[in-house]
Amino acid sequence: MFWKSTRLAVAAAAVLSIATACAAATGGRVYVRTGPPPVVVERRVVAPGPGFVWLPGYYRWAGRQYAWVPGRYERARSHGKYVPGRWAHNRHGWYFVDGRWR
Repeated sequence: MFWKSTRLAVAAAAVLSIATACAAATGGRVYVRTGPPPVVVERRVVAPGPGFVWLPGYYRWAGRQYAWVPGRYERARSHGKYVPGRWAHNRHGWYFVDGRWR
């Protein structure tokens, strides 16, 4: 009986450590232990028309690895400037700060 419960505890600890090894959530943020790869250099196509702004691509965390989200054009907001999203780092790990209009 002792060995069964010990094996169960060890297995549960292993699963828990694997689940939290790559990412952890704290306060609504998802933290990733490894930083993102270098940004992909994208070739911009011609804007679809006047008043469009290029929003650069970025890496998102896909649960086990980073996945590239390609850049795109979006109609500019009146009197607004787009601030691209970025990865930031603190003592918990890497987290993504969403792009926004300001």
